[in-house]
Amino acid sequence: MKRFHIHIAVEDLPGNIRFYSALFGIEPTVSKPDYAKWMLNDPFINFALSARGAKTGLDHVGIQVDSAEALNEMNQRFAQADLPAAEQKSAQCCYATSNKYWTVDPQGIAWETFHSLATIPVFGQDTSIPIKSESCCAA
Repeated sequence: MKRFHIHIAVEDLPGNIRFYSALFGIEPTVSKPDYAKWMLNDPFINFALSARGAKTGLDHVGIQVDSAEALNEMNQRFAQADLPAAEQKSAQCCYATSNKYWTVDPQGIAWETFHSLATIPVFGQDTSIPIKSESCCAA
């Protein structure tokens, strides 16, 4: 199973939480002082906001998968599209430990595909992503 992922950088996290909670009809699944995430089933999406000093607006999009096999399949799809992918093993970001692949689409939008392994108590610090993009959330 795959879940679409959108991450938006915001300045006013409480205001955005109010807006998106009203839009989605539920409160965030995860709510931290600098981060909020909705794991929605209708639409089936992992929608995240963060207020961590990044340029506001679309930070990145992606596809969350539920197994290592599905993650490898998504990386093969990047290769079929002739998109270079950067691998991150045990990345700690967004209050989770995940294995990830990153790429950038022809418009310069950062895409990640990831398999979350565990939750962690802090936002975390990924290493810099070797794929460059104006909008990317490389830490």
